[in-house]
Amino acid sequence: MSKERVVKTASGWPTLFVLLLVAAACGCFFYWCIGGRPSPHVVGLVAASVISIVWFILMLGFFTLQPNMSAVLLLFGAYKGTTKDSGFRWANPFLTKEKVSLRAHNLNGEKLKVNDKRGNPVEIAVVVVWRVADTAEACFDVENYREYVTVQSESAVRHLATKYPYDTGEHDEPSLRANIDEISADLQDELKQRLGKAGVVVDEARISHLAYAPEIAGAMLRRQQAEAIVAARARIVDGAVGMVEMALDKLEKSHTVQLDEERKASMVSNLLVVLCGEREASPVINTGSLYS
Repeated sequence: MSKERVVKTASGWPTLFVLLLVAAACGCFFYWCIGGRPSPHVVGLVAASVISIVWFILMLGFFTLQPNMSAVLLLFGAYKGTTKDSGFRWANPFLTKEKVSLRAHNLNGEKLKVNDKRGNPVEIAVVVVWRVADTAEACFDVENYREYVTVQSESAVRHLATKYPYDTGEHDEPSLRANIDEISADLQDELKQRLGKAGVVVDEARISHLAYAPEIAGAMLRRQQAEAIVAARARIVDGAVGMVEMALDKLEKSHTVQLDEERKASMVSNLLVVLCGEREASPVINTGSLYS
């Protein structure tokens, strides 16, 4: 694998000043070789021409870099280092300067239709914040690091969906819908491993869209509603049983009334009907005996 090597480049302003002085001196030398003489100074003209060609080539070494930008320097295909000095710079004009951004990039993934752990088709999309940390790996170890980030992010999302169900349901396990923070952390760790070989680090990864696929969304919604109703009724029954137990226990401790087993069963039945019923109960006054 390639490894980034940071190098320094010369400031462009002093170099430009020197080259302008050389250009002025070369112009004066040209004038001296041509003007004020019975015949041109051939050797001087050749020397001035060579200096002019060299001057022109040196002028090609100027380039600029904005903050959080870098330039990968190549000399006839050989990697010579990476410069991160911002501003007006100068380097060997024969160096190829491939600029690479070090800023954070935001990848808004498209909605992918995948199957979750239980085989249910779901739609999922993620947002990935990434940046280049090693310019040499990004440029030389993969063909196109931007495309590589996109492809690996999609692959990581598909793999993530197969590890977790969409929702918990009756099983006590992490799910895509109920454990967003844990799932996002898992996704970020997997992306770091996948993109590390391309010199890319992942600052953040999170799910931006999650839903059942349209073809089963209606059925799954009815299932969720049924599960919610069952869970609510179970909570009501648990609470009602606790209240009945508390009522019987207080009656026995206070000796307010003595209840045999049949009267206890009748009281429990009436209380459960009142507490668990969906509608308000209508009391019926019994003026006779329970046994008549």
